[in-house]
Amino acid sequence: MRRSVPVPGAGLAGALLGAVVMLAAMLGSGVGAAWAQAAPTPPPTPVTVVTLKAQDLTLTSTLPGRVVASGVAEVRPQVDGIIVERLYEEGAHVKVGDLLYRIDSATYEAQVAAAEAQVAQAQARLTSAEKDADRVRALVDRRATSQQALDDAVAERDAADAGLKVAQAELLAAQIDLDRTTIRAPLSGIIGRSLTTQGSLVTAGQAAPLAIIRTIDPVLVDVTQSAAEIIAWRRGATAERLADAQQTVTLTLADGKPYEETGLLTAAEPYVHEQTGVVTLRLEFPNPTELLLPGMYVQVELPQAVARNVILAPQEGVMRDHRGRPIA
Repeated sequence: MRRSVPVPGAGLAGALLGAVVMLAAMLGSGVGAAWAQAAPTPPPTPVTVVTLKAQDLTLTSTLPGRVVASGVAEVRPQVDGIIVERLYEEGAHVKVGDLLYRIDSATYEAQVAAAEAQVAQAQARLTSAEKDADRVRALVDRRATSQQALDDAVAERDAADAGLKVAQAELLAAQIDLDRTTIRAPLSGIIGRSLTTQGSLVTAGQAAPLAIIRTIDPVLVDVTQSAAEIIAWRRGATAERLADAQQTVTLTLADGKPYEETGLLTAAEPYVHEQTGVVTLRLEFPNPTELLLPGMYVQVELPQAVARNVILAPQEGVMRDHRGRPIA
């Protein structure tokens, strides 16, 4: 029967051997490397410091609007006749008094000639009546004829004078009609396409215009604002309402880009539309490049009031609670 005999120091040697094996395993797995080299320190978080101070803040409303020509004139004939010539290019700029159309003037020239003859005839009658009145007056002075004869002669002279004035008025009317055979621009602006052609018969007072002229520099913009919003602004106690003369406005085009020119509020209708409950405001904008055209849809930023001594903070520096209310 064998008996195990303990060897002095064997337990300590085994423990040391196990520690060496474990250390080697840890070094092989990279843990030792982690111990040997500490993790890098993260960089500091950048912080922006903003000094908040009180300032005035302009409060605005964004309103829809339509561009309107600042002037519109429908070109219409004032006499009857045949269009014999168009004297402008469609889409061109025209000025007041520029020639646009010619109407056949032969009939009106004849009427002027006839009226001139009537004036000459009336002038001859007046001259004769004046001489007769002078002769009768001389006879009355010599008591060679009666006062009644003089009265009759004077009446004839006065009638001849009135006849001359009538003839002169008829001549003036004939000349006006003749002048109207040449149709001129009543307004400066851009003239559109011609709505008639050479050879067409036109009449005075006809319903259809020959062409339309629009002035688009400057242009007007009509915007609408609800009566409720207007009341809210006027009753607001936290801001100072702007006077109309201070309301310089900006405009955004249909493509979302801002218009480079600023405008002014020029008028506000003094009533609320019964069907829609809105008030129409009229603005005026310079349009030197003619970018704005009548009928375009735009949005207007209209200043309404100024809040005094307001402290503004950057959005990034404001925290909100679970309800979305700012808390810092």
